[in-house]
Amino acid sequence: MQPWIELDTATVPGDGQQLRLIRRGDEYSIMTGPTALMNSRQFGSEEALARLARERVGDRKAPAILIGGLGMGFTLRAALAEFGADARITVAELVPAVVEWARGPLSEIFKGSLDDPRVAVHVGDVAEAIHQGGWDAILLDVDNGPEGLTRDENDALYGFEGLALARRALTRKGILAVWSSHRSPAFTKRLNQSGFAVEEVTARARGKRGPRHTIWIATA
Repeated sequence: MQPWIELDTATVPGDGQQLRLIRRGDEYSIMTGPTALMNSRQFGSEEALARLARERVGDRKAPAILIGGLGMGFTLRAALAEFGADARITVAELVPAVVEWARGPLSEIFKGSLDDPRVAVHVGDVAEAIHQGGWDAILLDVDNGPEGLTRDENDALYGFEGLALARRALTRKGILAVWSSHRSPAFTKRLNQSGFAVEEVTARARGKRGPRHTIWIATA
């Protein structure tokens, strides 16, 4: 078996956590410590995140979409495929190096998606972009979900204060779609208590046998 090769490292602003970009043959992974945050062979649930959001948003004219977390770009690529030519899609990524990886060693995975005229990149905290408001859909794929792995600050996205911010930032009947590596009954309860109509969906990471991930579709 081929060994993993480290291509680059990056420090997460604010908490000092280290990210590592590694490769084995044509497989890539982004790690923090021993934990794999994402892998280039497991992306089905990220695609489902975009698809479900598009289905709930419907045929709105020029929808404004915010994606929290660039990662390996699977949610972005799926959103570009799902939404029409009039969509505006903003991707918020906290770690500048992740954007650089997208244009460098991961360029074959991204397939030029960052150059699509519908796309704008916000390098910074996704909460800053949420504050701008007017979003028809907010898709959060940050820190492996509400339980969090890499940033204590991400609790603010998934707690009552963060959910209230997201609800104010959404247009009427707007969608908050949240990806997670695990179920979280406590988060489902917080969404309901925050005034959202909530649907919880299970999606496979890879085909029919990959890990089961959770997606919440919350309608304002």
